[in-house]
Amino acid sequence: MNRTLRFTPFLALGFAGLALLPACAQGGGTPDKAEVEKIVEEYILANPEIIEKALLALTEKERLAQASASKAAIADSKNELYNKSDDFFVGPEDAAVTVVEFFDYRCGYCKRSAEWTANLPKTYDGQVRVVFKEYPIFGGISETAALAALASGRQGKYIDMHLALMALKSNDDLTEQKIDELAMQLGIDVQRMRADMKSDGVKKQLADMQALGRTLKVGGTPGYFLGDQVIEGANLPKIDEAIRTAITG
Repeated sequence: MNRTLRFTPFLALGFAGLALLPACAQGGGTPDKAEVEKIVEEYILANPEIIEKALLALTEKERLAQASASKAAIADSKNELYNKSDDFFVGPEDAAVTVVEFFDYRCGYCKRSAEWTANLPKTYDGQVRVVFKEYPIFGGISETAALAALASGRQGKYIDMHLALMALKSNDDLTEQKIDELAMQLGIDVQRMRADMKSDGVKKQLADMQALGRTLKVGGTPGYFLGDQVIEGANLPKIDEAIRTAITG
C-alpha cells in the first residue's frame, strides 16, 4: 500500500531537528532537505504513535491556555457576571453559590435543561441562586423572545415567561403570535410588554448581556458559569459536581 504523509509545520520542524542530531554526530556533514524529509518520514511511519502524542500534548496545552484565559476574563467581569442589579434570578439573593446561565429560546439543550436549572435553588435547599442571561445567538425571533422575557420581568413575570418560552415543543412554535398568546395566558399586559420591548432600557439590558457573553467567549448555549469555572453545554452532572464542591468548600 502506498502511504503518504503530510507534515504540519510544527511536526516537520520538530522531527527534522531530531533527525539532524544523529547525522551531525556521525560526522557525515549536514544532510540536504530531501534527506531530512526522508529520515523524518521513515521515522514517523515506523513510529506513528509519536504523532498522536504530539497532538495530544498540543491539545492539552491549548486547553490549559484557554482555561487560564477564561478564568482571567471571568475575574475581570465578575461583578457584571454575578452581581448586576437588573439581572433576573431565582433563589435567595444571599445564597452560598451563584450559577449563571446564558441561553437561547431556540436552543434544544436549553429547553431540555430549563426546568432543572430553574429548580436548582429548591434542589439545594436555598443554597443556590440562578441568574439568567439572555443570549439569543440565533438572532431573529430568538432576540424578540429575549426582549419579551425581559419586558415581562418589568411586570414581575420574568421567570414565568422564561419557562413558558422554554416549554415550547418546537422551535417552529416560537412566533410573534405565540409570544403574545403566552403573555396573555400569564396575565401579562401585552400592549405594555410590547412597548417595553422597544424601550431603550430593555434593549440596553439585552445588549449588555450579549456583550458580556462575547467578552467571556460564550460560543454556544447553554453556557453555565460558577465561580471561576465555565461549563459549556447542558452537562448537568458536571454542574451538580461543581455546585456540591462550592457548597462544601
